[in-house]
Amino acid sequence: MLNKSIKFLIGNKLVAVLLLLVFMAWGIVSTPFNWDTGGVLPSNPVAVDAIPDIGENQQIVFTKWPGRSPQDIEDQITYPLTTSLLGIPGVKTIRSSSMFGFSSIYIIFEEDVEFYWSRSRILEKLNSLPNNLLPDGVNPALGPDATALGQIFWYTLEGRDKDGNVTGGWDLQELRSVQDYYVKYALSSAAGVSEVASIGGFVQEYQIDVDPELMKQYNVGLKQVVKAVKQSNRDIGAQTLEINKAEYLVRGLGYIKSLDDIKNAVVTATDYTSIRVQDVARVSLGPAVRRGILDKEGAEVVGGVVVARYGANPLEVINNVKEQIKELSAGLPSKELKDGTTSQLTIVPFYDRTELIQETLGTLNEALTLEILITILVIVVMVFNLRASVLISGLLPVAVLMVFIAMKMFGVDANIVALSGIAIAIGTMVDVGVILSENIIRHMDENDKNLSTNEVVYNATSEVSGAILTAVLTTIISFIPVFTMVGAEGKLFRPLAFTKTMALTASIIVALFLIPPFAAIIFRKKSSNQTIKYIWNGLLIALGLIAIAFGYWLGLALIAFGATGILKLREVIDEKKAGMLNVGICVATIVFLLATYWRPLGFDRSIGINLLFVGLVCGVLLGVFYFFRQYYSRILTWALENKLLFLSIPTVIVVFGFFIMRNTGQEFMPSLNEGSFLLMPTSLPHAGVEENKRVLQQLDMAVATIPEIQTVVGKAGRTESALDPAPLSMYENIIQYRSEYQKNEAGSPQRFKVNADGYFELSNGKVLANPNVEVSNEQNYAENHVSEPLRIDRDLLIPDDDGEYFRNWRTEIKKPDDIWNEIVKVVKLPGVTSAPKLQPIETRLVMLQTGMRAPMGIKVKGQDLKEIENFGLQLEPILKEATGVKDEAVFADRIVGKPYLLIDIDREKLVRYGLVIEDVQQILEVALGGMTLTQTVEGRERYGVRVRYPRELRENPTDIGNIYVPVQKGSPVPLSELVTIRYEQGPQAIKSEDTFLVGYVLFDKQDGYAEVDVVENAQAKILEKIESGELIVPKGISYQFTGSYENQLRAKKTLSVVVPLALLIIFLILYFQFRSVPTSLMVFSGIMVAFAGGFLMIWFYGQDWFLNFSFMGENLRDLFQMHTINLSVAVWVGFIALFGIATDDGVVMATYLTQTFDKNRPDSLKGIRASVLEAGEKRIRPCLMTTATTILALLPVLTSTGRGSDIMIPMAIPSFGGMLIALITLFVVPVLYSWKSELQLKMQNR
Repeated sequence: MLNKSIKFLIGNKLVAVLLLLVFMAWGIVSTPFNWDTGGVLPSNPVAVDAIPDIGENQQIVFTKWPGRSPQDIEDQITYPLTTSLLGIPGVKTIRSSSMFGFSSIYIIFEEDVEFYWSRSRILEKLNSLPNNLLPDGVNPALGPDATALGQIFWYTLEGRDKDGNVTGGWDLQELRSVQDYYVKYALSSAAGVSEVASIGGFVQEYQIDVDPELMKQYNVGLKQVVKAVKQSNRDIGAQTLEINKAEYLVRGLGYIKSLDDIKNAVVTATDYTSIRVQDVARVSLGPAVRRGILDKEGAEVVGGVVVARYGANPLEVINNVKEQIKELSAGLPSKELKDGTTSQLTIVPFYDRTELIQETLGTLNEALTLEILITILVIVVMVFNLRASVLISGLLPVAVLMVFIAMKMFGVDANIVALSGIAIAIGTMVDVGVILSENIIRHMDENDKNLSTNEVVYNATSEVSGAILTAVLTTIISFIPVFTMVGAEGKLFRPLAFTKTMALTASIIVALFLIPPFAAIIFRKKSSNQTIKYIWNGLLIALGLIAIAFGYWLGLALIAFGATGILKLREVIDEKKAGMLNVGICVATIVFLLATYWRPLGFDRSIGINLLFVGLVCGVLLGVFYFFRQYYSRILTWALENKLLFLSIPTVIVVFGFFIMRNTGQEFMPSLNEGSFLLMPTSLPHAGVEENKRVLQQLDMAVATIPEIQTVVGKAGRTESALDPAPLSMYENIIQYRSEYQKNEAGSPQRFKVNADGYFELSNGKVLANPNVEVSNEQNYAENHVSEPLRIDRDLLIPDDDGEYFRNWRTEIKKPDDIWNEIVKVVKLPGVTSAPKLQPIETRLVMLQTGMRAPMGIKVKGQDLKEIENFGLQLEPILKEATGVKDEAVFADRIVGKPYLLIDIDREKLVRYGLVIEDVQQILEVALGGMTLTQTVEGRERYGVRVRYPRELRENPTDIGNIYVPVQKGSPVPLSELVTIRYEQGPQAIKSEDTFLVGYVLFDKQDGYAEVDVVENAQAKILEKIESGELIVPKGISYQFTGSYENQLRAKKTLSVVVPLALLIIFLILYFQFRSVPTSLMVFSGIMVAFAGGFLMIWFYGQDWFLNFSFMGENLRDLFQMHTINLSVAVWVGFIALFGIATDDGVVMATYLTQTFDKNRPDSLKGIRASVLEAGEKRIRPCLMTTATTILALLPVLTSTGRGSDIMIPMAIPSFGGMLIALITLFVVPVLYSWKSELQLKMQNR
């Protein structure tokens, strides 16, 4: 069936061309890279995000109970709800937080439970709760249908002039009203948005501050005032009325519209005299109680966060929101300030995930482009046939486009991990084309029977189709165990396994069904018509000149190809020289393109230097492979004669590799550099709103002084969202730092105009000296140079393609970690805790996965909050003693530290005055906290009406004691006669897990230490203290390590099954191919050698001496970003990918050995070795090309510094190191095969 399909397409090339066009068009439509097709093709891209959503499968039940303490919330809402929700099918665990005024319950479901099914089950349970389970008026609600990665777009509302400069002039309550009633609803209507939550500013409300003395004088009670206000805010509908045969709708208007409406509300009337609200109270507009503050570089602001719906395409949602902002902006209010400036309200984003997504995709796009260029280079040099090179290299882009089609069809999101599957599959994808094309070329050269081109191509394809299918199936099936991964690691790497599988499947389809018909076209006999050839070469020259005219210097290559063709036609040079010239032009062009787009030495170095470096690297490596191929027969002959000595080399490597594996540190995943930091310190629990605001502003202003910082916006408390259960004492400062080099709108580093002395010229006539660029004649610029060059407005720089790149970082700042260290230095404020290094996405995932704000921590469970806190405080100094723990990051939750003012009612005294508890509690609720009685309706806007005592009458316990409680018969009684007022410390937040109370001890690891090693050191230190009696674990208290460590333990357990299973599957496939256990073991030995090679490379990366020297002014360790690599899930996935690649060469070599032995049937020692040499020499070129392509194609990945490289590099290292060492297997398999054949020969001759 397979060969029939191949034969059909070779005979019907039009079908193949149409298939190719369909795949290309469909792939371009689905590509996530936002390619501009000029409107020729529609765009329906794959869903895009920066990283996979590895958060738990969870839902949130959020319940408000305003004014209530965390203890009340825990006892009366959180605990009863948690016990009821535990019975929902599929629930794995329930975490909860009880804070001032609200309860957040996180219901975590098993991974196989569908998201919206779980929501419907929760709603069913909430609708069937028993009566009286919760207090009156309390209604639990389901949180937004979003995940931990849902917060995709943050913004502020600012007044700006026509030039975009900040003008101010807006009150915070004005901004908050615009946000709550206009912006919020408009953005919520954008497709894919789950909710828009507000933060900052003041919510306006009508405040009625009653005067107890006046109330006493007029003999008016608080209940009467409350009743009067409620009854003064009511509209009615009085049906319809017909007048003169016309129907009129009747409305009775009575809603409160102004302060006067409230002031004139009648409380009571005596002797024909009305007592109005204004007679007993002061009515004003004021701010409602708030539990969230937003600050931008020291100025309080109002803003919001857009949350994407579960399953929505984040990039598409952000674009929809931006479109909505464009429409909305024209209708936002403006005002004229006193100086005549018009201040227009503007939506200003301060966190937009678009940049991270685009940069991540850009990194992958660049990596794939460079890999394809390097593949073409390797093929051109090693095949020395331009037509074959076009054929093989054309496979890659078509196969990649086919992967995008599959991703769209199966709903797989495009992200750094998923698309890395394509990047690490390049070697195997090329292998397919190389083996096939090389066999076609060989058959064309050996076509002694003068068969037609179609027949030659078919024979060559059918000969290797089985080996190709087996080799690729080995890799595909070896990745099947990755699909069995669950939890965070499954969500991370199942998309990668899918894309790699699809990439290899696509490469088989292209290789077996598209390459043969196109090979038949390309390798057909050349036309002898000289006129057509002249026209073709002239056309190439003309196209080249047009390209140069439009600024594309690649036109020179076209001119060179055309000129070479004309010279050959005029017989100035022969065909062989023309071929060599064309190959040389092709190589020079590719190396130039690599130097231009790769820029391994950095954008600050010239194209010439980069070109020289790329040429040397590629030349040296290809030279090594060339000599390897030239001397292969000699080395193999020596290895066949000295089998034991030769085989001792791979044996030592394997042993050394396994030793390294056992001593390599472990972690769950390397973190993705998001281009921003999240500073999350906390204040002391007793700090109030104003104190937290002051500290927050100090933090923002301190961070803003760092030149590398672009913007810093701080949040204290929570947004109006169930996704954000933060207490007021928790700060979240989102810090955006500048890219190392200033970029243009396309996201590429931009050159700017400099003068002859090295100064950057500015559009305002001044100059600046960038500290990273040498300048001269400083005395000439004393008056017009900028004093702080890194703080200027970048719009003043003048773009100039002949200028210099503008580096945004100081000379001492080399990497983002250095910026974080600068932040840590400036945020050491009294009363503020330290904070671990965090990033926005990473933190959201960690917080919603574990309930804590750090990637590492200890969860302390118990039944008493005070005991939990005390035990956590005892763990603090112990953790600081553990090796690898960062001292300043260790922090135990201060759970019981919030000051409580307890008003204890004396029931005996109530009896004396004929009062009940409810009478006193109502007075307290209204007088102290203020009660929202009703809500005004003012068009779109709604504002609460609150009654309370004036602030000066409730500032301290003495004032509270003087509050009057009305008595039915007699004068009002002061509260102090009825209650005892006392202070007490209590919890500011109560956290629990499956009804058990929980506290956390946070810590972080020092640089250079592995996550698992640090946790194990901490565990050992705690056990040591327990055994020595220095630490006693109280009864009822338990502790366990949590955070990424839990993910790592689960991943390790999964990998301990997945990796051996992958190896077993590979072995079984080999056995079914060769039907021989010894032959299968020989091929399998290549995996062990490659496995060891991967670990050797990991070990070399961690050695300070390895490549620690400068070449062309660049330290090679810095160039390849060499540092200690820990064993993570990313590294193990790299190894699983390596197993497949390493097997391919062995399968091809063993297949030809078997075929050669079947053909020659050697019956002597000399004949066996001759057959081995024959098979080896026949297959060494395609095997070397595969290895060379894999190794060289991974070089751009290993030197990549863009977003996402942090995850791509650990996946690439095993393949790079493994394939370098796996070159030995090109000798190991023949030597072992020869050994087996020689032993069989000896057995026969006995």
